[in-house]
Amino acid sequence: MKSAKEDILQHIEENKNLIFKVVNAYSYYPEEQEDLIQEIIINLLKSYEKFDHAVKITTWMYKIAFNVVISYNRKIKTQEKYFVPLKEKLVHIQEENKTEENENIKKLNQFIQELKPLNKAIMIMYLDNKTHQEIAAVLGISETNVGTKINRIKKELKKKFKK
Repeated sequence: MKSAKEDILQHIEENKNLIFKVVNAYSYYPEEQEDLIQEIIINLLKSYEKFDHAVKITTWMYKIAFNVVISYNRKIKTQEKYFVPLKEKLVHIQEENKTEENENIKKLNQFIQELKPLNKAIMIMYLDNKTHQEIAAVLGISETNVGTKINRIKKELKKKFKK
């Protein structure tokens, strides 16, 4: 029989893309992304003993990941009061293949980055084929509210793609 540590490590490995999606949606800088991933994994390891097996493991993982990145972003916003922002990116990573599909995915990711934090979280999970019930459980809102927000976000994204 597996130990609790082996069990959670397996779940993390199986669902690492979930963590990457959340981190990529809230952070642009690779160093910051690495820090957030580590922080999420630490939180998952620490809280696994308290995990309620009545909910899906991915729902629980989303909840922890979103809590970590949102807390981090709040902390950064507080710190930004004391920093002067740079007007341009210091590093630009260029992709080799620039097909139309890649461009649309790039645009979609950019548009998602521009959404409010709650809407961003909803779209990440929606694009990951999570049910309204799962999204509602993670974010602490009603399923009806999830459906309404998804429809509004879709309309907003369609308008942006038409521009």
